[in-house]
Amino acid sequence: MVQFKVFKKTSPNGKITIYLGRRDFVDHVTSVDPVDGVLAFDTDYTQGRKIYGQLVCSFRYGREEDEVMGISFQKDLFLASEQIYPVKEEAEPTKLQDRLIKKLGGNAFPFSFQMPPNAPPSVTIQPGKEDEGHPCGVEYYIKVFVGDREEDRSHKRSTIIMNIRRIQFAPTRVGRQPCTIVRKDFMLSPGELELEVALDKQLYYHDQTIAVSCTIRNNSNKTVKKIKATVQQSADICLFSGGQFRCNVASVETQEGCPIQPGGSLQKELHLQPTLKSNMDRRGIALDGHLKNIHTNLASSTLLASPENRDMFGMVISYTVKVKLYLGAMGGEMTAELPFVLMHPKPDLRSLMRADSTTQVEAFRTNSVSGTIDES
Repeated sequence: MVQFKVFKKTSPNGKITIYLGRRDFVDHVTSVDPVDGVLAFDTDYTQGRKIYGQLVCSFRYGREEDEVMGISFQKDLFLASEQIYPVKEEAEPTKLQDRLIKKLGGNAFPFSFQMPPNAPPSVTIQPGKEDEGHPCGVEYYIKVFVGDREEDRSHKRSTIIMNIRRIQFAPTRVGRQPCTIVRKDFMLSPGELELEVALDKQLYYHDQTIAVSCTIRNNSNKTVKKIKATVQQSADICLFSGGQFRCNVASVETQEGCPIQPGGSLQKELHLQPTLKSNMDRRGIALDGHLKNIHTNLASSTLLASPENRDMFGMVISYTVKVKLYLGAMGGEMTAELPFVLMHPKPDLRSLMRADSTTQVEAFRTNSVSGTIDES
């Protein structure tokens, strides 16, 4: 006997309710999990009217308090829209949908929306302490409402809006170990300065420590006075207005082994740990889209099936390790960069068991749904 977690939300007037088996839907790069659930309603309330469902991607690119004179900094993309009741086309329900329909009775109907593959993952831009209103970023929600036509303006009392997330997990195949060599020569000075930087791996999970191996060979007549390593988060904004925002989410600097005199060398390993805990008060950092009562973290790297289509994707998150050598006022600086991937590992099979599992759901009760969440 297996008990599944079911999420539930009811309209303000209590006449219609939707049930979801999950609120996180995985983007597998080439395909996306369908957004499926069950609608239950009071037939006396819906006499002569229809119930519509929509899947919406909402992109906020400006502060809500700056909206004046009718100018809005939010765009809503309607990714899917269909009539849930009366049913137009019969579809094969999933295991969980089938069990819910049997428990809820004849006034329960399944629904399913398909996300397009090129839509962006859920991302939230961390607001500042003084900011008010809805934070910037990309979020998804399901909207279910009662009306005569699909184009009707929904009434708040008979409308359900339930937030969901589109997420990506780390790939199973690990790429090559990142490594680079940067050389710099100086005008009117013989020799060159060489910096070799390598990471211990390409893919890191959230809260893991990044080991940065640095080898410096000073064949110039300059002196290396300090070494600094940082993790830089880049957010490429491609929806509606182009731009790139960069934030340092972890850094360490050292003078150990310095100064490195002409003809000298140094081999050193630095450790960095990019976490949200150390950036809680920093405005503008991209976070994984979060729901009520669900912990979040720094935004995961975005995986693209085709790099040429990044403009269609909306918001692309990437990470880079930068190692900088400080050579003094006359020598300037020298920098090496290495990209890496920061993501969540794929959950084990047991935590992925959902509506399409072959296990029978015997523990579900209509009036006492396990782990239901009624979120505003």
